[in-house]
Amino acid sequence: MSDTSLLFTLADGVATLTLNRPDVFNSINKPLALALQQRLRECQADASVRAVVLTGTGRAFCAGQDLAEITGPDAPDVSEIVEEHYNPLIILIRELEKPVIAAVNGVAAGAGANIALACDIVVARESASFIQAFSKIGLVPDSGGTYFLPRLVGMQRASALMLTGDKVSAAEAVQMGMIYKAFADADFEQEVSALARKMAALPTKGLAYTKQLLNSTFAHDMAQQLRAEGDYQLRAGQTADYREGVSAFLEKRQPTFTGQ
Repeated sequence: MSDTSLLFTLADGVATLTLNRPDVFNSINKPLALALQQRLRECQADASVRAVVLTGTGRAFCAGQDLAEITGPDAPDVSEIVEEHYNPLIILIRELEKPVIAAVNGVAAGAGANIALACDIVVARESASFIQAFSKIGLVPDSGGTYFLPRLVGMQRASALMLTGDKVSAAEAVQMGMIYKAFADADFEQEVSALARKMAALPTKGLAYTKQLLNSTFAHDMAQQLRAEGDYQLRAGQTADYREGVSAFLEKRQPTFTGQ
């Protein structure tokens, strides 16, 4: 993959996908959207990948859609971009059978904010911020924003944030339950690395089953979710990592999980 708008590294079971268009605040155009989709598919297929980190270079995590791509006489329909670029990306994140960590290094605006919120764990620099910027240009939230944000912060807050386009600091985002943690800027890379390595060392299949249960929780009533938990618990109990976890507990040692 020759396009440098997306950087990729793999170390210690952690695949890091870094948006690399800092001159336009890592806004997303077609090449970057398709590169992200492809890398996520590769992460799913590669058994050596046990956790994924999504982050950005420069002062921004992602400013959303590159507006230069959707202006001019030959510009594609906005709906076409949503259907071909963003919707597949959100589905890939949610269906990836490995934990995805959004490491929000700077401003996350519009689709950039909602891509972060689609990830399993969202952490941010204390100086980062989140903006539902769609109302400022006459568009509606996309990339799953109207799905994830009300579930994270409640309907009233989600409505206000989307209608006003107000900026939310990382500390405010933690307080309202939008994200998991905010780290001091100086400690951000170290904290993200430690979290990612921790996730990569856990039982990967068990994490995938947990993720699938969370994906279904708002679609099920309690009885359905209880049955789903039983089904996935049966699957988890048949994994090598479950056997290792039990053995390590009984032997009073640290487990060594292989993701199998």
